[in-house]
Amino acid sequence: MRQTLLLLTCVFVFASSTQAQELVDVSIISSLDQTKQPSLSYAPEADKPVPLLVLLHTWSGNYKQKGHIEVALKECEARGWALIHPNFRGPNWTPDACGSALAVQDTVDAVNWMKQHHKIDDKRIYLTGVSGGGHMSMLMAGKHPEIWAGVSAWVGISDLTAWHIETKKAGRNYSQHIEKAVGGAPGSSKEIDQQLNQRSPLTYLHRAKGLPIDLNAGIHDGHTGSVPISHTLRAFNHLVKTNGQTNQSISEQNIQSMTNTRMVPNDLKFDAEAEERQHPILFRRQAGPVRVTIFEGGHEGDLPAAIRWLAKQKR
Repeated sequence: MRQTLLLLTCVFVFASSTQAQELVDVSIISSLDQTKQPSLSYAPEADKPVPLLVLLHTWSGNYKQKGHIEVALKECEARGWALIHPNFRGPNWTPDACGSALAVQDTVDAVNWMKQHHKIDDKRIYLTGVSGGGHMSMLMAGKHPEIWAGVSAWVGISDLTAWHIETKKAGRNYSQHIEKAVGGAPGSSKEIDQQLNQRSPLTYLHRAKGLPIDLNAGIHDGHTGSVPISHTLRAFNHLVKTNGQTNQSISEQNIQSMTNTRMVPNDLKFDAEAEERQHPILFRRQAGPVRVTIFEGGHEGDLPAAIRWLAKQKR
């Protein structure tokens, strides 16, 4: 039987123009290894079930990472949503982190804990993250599509083997992080290659048929940032195929061109009216429930835009 434990260790308070906002540091017993796993949670006082936002930290972050959590808290308080910010085993340079079975289950356990302790609307559970959080958002979309009403992933890694090669070539230490997580470099052994495959979203996105997924990347990422936009565009193509929308696929030639040149071909440039966002849209394509956006920017997210899109989704 799954066990849960709440430890109220401290309260994080952020001032706003209207009232104090509180995030509670909680401890949740893992249903896989029975260890205590931390999360920050927030839930409004409510007489009826409320939507839940699951916010995932970045590649080198943990559940106490500053930045997005404050923005998410303000948005959730204004909307009357609940919020959970799980640790999912912390920075992605240990075997227990980086999309492991433990990290995946920690995210599921965090959702279940919120449902057990607060009134949560099962049909409006949302997931979002940037960078490593984008990687984990896509992975969770594929591994547990039944949970989410919508998933918004920003500048995420969809293929760990490819990213190892890319970051090693660029002289970034993320390739070393991946090796620490899976036990070595791609090609070192069958077991290591299997680990890389099992922790990569592209392996599982075929399971996310019918799930609303919002993929976003900045055109300069991979140049001024660490994750080439090809990761987002190829994830989109996988989802296009699983949703039977192959006519909306992006050609490999265009993927490579946009990734390498940081430019969108003239015939693909976005020219429609856009919703409110922090960055101009350069390219957008919709395929059934899946949307991809390439924006003028780098390795960054836009959490308010993500939440506005998520708010429109319902299972």
